[in-house]
Amino acid sequence: MVKRRARSMSVVAGFALAAALLAGCGGGDSGPAATTTKRPTTPTSQPAGDPKPAAVTVDVSDMKFSPAEVTIKTGDIITWHFSDKAPHNVQGIGDKAMGLNSPIIDKGDWSYTFTVPGTYRYLCSLHPEMRGTITVQ
Repeated sequence: MVKRRARSMSVVAGFALAAALLAGCGGGDSGPAATTTKRPTTPTSQPAGDPKPAAVTVDVSDMKFSPAEVTIKTGDIITWHFSDKAPHNVQGIGDKAMGLNSPIIDKGDWSYTFTVPGTYRYLCSLHPEMRGTITVQ
């Protein structure tokens, strides 16, 4: 009888340990990745007050940025499309525009997402007469 009771207690303790281990999996907080999101059961549309970021293209051709002046909203994306005979880049002017620093590109695109309001001046470091301004509202 004592052996049977000891065996029962051992089985119960084993189940309790297994349940505790399973409950602990994924239960710890490991930062932002630990958040849980549920999928909606019905499709939802984007709220009217939360528009998608705009995508604006600045052409880099004929030795100029076109348009040279652009006004966007915070979170919008500017893509510079390089299609000139000469290579160019986008280089920010001043402390605020330090993140604007594309590689030198012959052909192709380079994009930047503006997350802080302000005025961002830039130029092509290979052709300093090529200048542009982005105003982020």
